[in-house]
Amino acid sequence: MFRREIQALNPLQSNKYSLPNIPNTSLPRLVVVGAGFGGLKLIWDLIGKGYQIVLIDKHNYHQFQPLYYQVATAGLEPSSISFPLRKVFHKKKDLHIRLTELQSVHPEENYILTGLGKLSYDHLVLATGVSTNFFGLENVAKNAIPMKSVGEALYLRNRILSNFEEAINLPDQRDREQYFDIVVVGGGPTGVEVCGALSEMRKYVLPVDFPELDFKFMDITLLEAGPRLLPGMTERSSAKAKKYLEKMNVRVELNARVTDYDGKIVKVEGRKDLETKTLIWAAGVAGRPIKGMESAVVRGGRLKVDLKNRVEGSENIYALGDIAYMEEEKFPKGHPQVAQVAIQQGSHMARNFRQKDTSKWKDFSYKDLGSMATVGRNLAVCDLPIFSFYGFFAWVFWLLVHLMQILGVKNRLFIFLNWAWSYFTFDQSLRLILKQGDD
Repeated sequence: MFRREIQALNPLQSNKYSLPNIPNTSLPRLVVVGAGFGGLKLIWDLIGKGYQIVLIDKHNYHQFQPLYYQVATAGLEPSSISFPLRKVFHKKKDLHIRLTELQSVHPEENYILTGLGKLSYDHLVLATGVSTNFFGLENVAKNAIPMKSVGEALYLRNRILSNFEEAINLPDQRDREQYFDIVVVGGGPTGVEVCGALSEMRKYVLPVDFPELDFKFMDITLLEAGPRLLPGMTERSSAKAKKYLEKMNVRVELNARVTDYDGKIVKVEGRKDLETKTLIWAAGVAGRPIKGMESAVVRGGRLKVDLKNRVEGSENIYALGDIAYMEEEKFPKGHPQVAQVAIQQGSHMARNFRQKDTSKWKDFSYKDLGSMATVGRNLAVCDLPIFSFYGFFAWVFWLLVHLMQILGVKNRLFIFLNWAWSYFTFDQSLRLILKQGDD
């Protein structure tokens, strides 16, 4: 009965196109593109509930995005915040994982085109996440370093450490400064957290590694185009974060809009140019373009969805997480692009798909559990729905929340040991410059 009702909603043959070794089945086929927080939550809650699920992703692992900055600053190994998808779903039936990229969606014929070929679907869920938004600044896009993947975080770590290796061979302090100085653009959680981590490296780690260099000449500058840091948090939390960073000798400049960067000079509207070899871009995100879904795209490259996460103009295509733009009374400009939204949407969508009578599908409503950001050792800001708190207890709370969100006991243990080692020894042991071949 359940299968017939679901298929009646989308009268097509889901087996028309299939990928190798994905068997034909009488179960409706649910194709999920993207193994982020939302996609994994949906699959985990829906697996074994009457669907053949096909997960499409270009990586064979889930990445824990909130800790990218710790990989970039040599605090954690990339493997600590990555978890193999096939291990997540060991011994789960009716699930097929394929490593490939989505090339286009064909809603009229109910199939997607991937790097492996065509794949039909009864239901398609787009959870592709977002990429870096450079706001049309071509030189910035070419020369700045984003941090939207483990690979980019590792590249940033290589760049930072390589710059100091270059600087140590330069006799003139003036020449060394462009290798020393780091500029971070974007005052959201990522920008604040990476500045705090870099400041601690400058104070505790780098002087020991490079005793020939004088790190009092190393400037860390945070540029935010808006009037305050952490715009998604309360004004008091924003002020606290700014105070903490300035206490850590990070220069914070508000209302500072970057207009250009050629790899050496950062141009800021109405301000003095900054000289640096390292510009970290954490200023914004945009949805990844999906061919075939252009009619549903709204601001920021996101796909407009209704309160059931159904993409506008479609009956059986859904979007969740950062790529989804959903308006509700409490969030008239769409939900914040944070992990909690994706997780809650994935869980809610799974409950709807388990419901036999689609007329009883419920609308989604985001429950804001709070926001937090760590600034440095014993320093963090935390906004909960009822109250806010700061400093050491907020820092401990941040550690616990992020540790429990990591997939896998082994990964949690490794991260905890790395954090404990760094805390008690004032050291980070992962300062390796890892490159492919001679590149």
